[in-house]
Amino acid sequence: MKKRILSGMRPTGKLHLGNLHGALQNWVDLQNSGDYECFYFVADWHALTSEYNNTDPIKGYIQDMVVDWLSVGLDPRRSTMFIQSEIKEHAELFLILSMVTPLPWLERNPTYKEMKQELADKDLSTFGFLGYPVLQAADIIMYKAHGVPVGVDQLPHVELTREIARRFNFLYREIFPIPDAILTEVPKLLGIDGRKMSKSYENSIYLSDRGSVLKTKVESMFTDPQRMRKGDPGRPEVCNVFTFHTIYAPHADLEEIDRECRKAGVGCVDCKKRLVQWVLEGMKAIHDRQDYYRSHLKEVREIIVDGCQRATQVARQTMQEVREAVKI
Repeated sequence: MKKRILSGMRPTGKLHLGNLHGALQNWVDLQNSGDYECFYFVADWHALTSEYNNTDPIKGYIQDMVVDWLSVGLDPRRSTMFIQSEIKEHAELFLILSMVTPLPWLERNPTYKEMKQELADKDLSTFGFLGYPVLQAADIIMYKAHGVPVGVDQLPHVELTREIARRFNFLYREIFPIPDAILTEVPKLLGIDGRKMSKSYENSIYLSDRGSVLKTKVESMFTDPQRMRKGDPGRPEVCNVFTFHTIYAPHADLEEIDRECRKAGVGCVDCKKRLVQWVLEGMKAIHDRQDYYRSHLKEVREIIVDGCQRATQVARQTMQEVREAVKI
């Protein structure tokens, strides 16, 4: 049997190019490899950890997110796509795991303080925010996933999931495989202001951006801070615009830009103009599929219902085993 993998995203806003190249493209590649049984879910309960006082937009974000997933190439015939809150067994397993997870494991989570700093405008001093890695562990081991495709920043969460799975297996009986992180080398795309691309910073280029919107954002992108004038030689290795070129530019053009930038043969304005065209070309197929699915939302809803039904079958079987092991 194929090994299972599982990953998810929080529906907290529109998806951006960082999401595409940092996660979604990897999901599609894993799906297309034929080596895995893929489960991908919309983590709407996880969205509550930071959006608990503003839940109105979440339902709309869920539909938009699935549209984007389908648009980048996820195939409902080869990947199970579902909504976390539709599978109530996640909450039950989260409760059981929370009883056996030592508090210090959560308090030493290195991303806990980082997220509090990034979302400093929100009150995150809640049990749900501290305990979300336990819910994340429940999400993963519910489907007996062998692998979790993540970025480097998510490695501590996978390691915590591994520890929780080991502890459950030791206390009761061995039910859960110990999942491994599946890492992929991806370019680090920063936002247009040079900081991490994030909806919170309002510095993102979204999958839905096109035409004048995309052009304006690319033209305002942060470049090499030491290149103040067109005549100054540039350093492509530290320029965020060049990082985008490595993804979207044809190979021959990429080499030319690298060479000309270093000797001030091309200015940042011209460099950005080229990037606009290449991003538009590179995103055209995705934009075309976005248009299709936005005009066929009934089909999108049917895909979601089918995915939730398939996920529920697996979750119910797992929880039957868990209840028998825990003897409740």
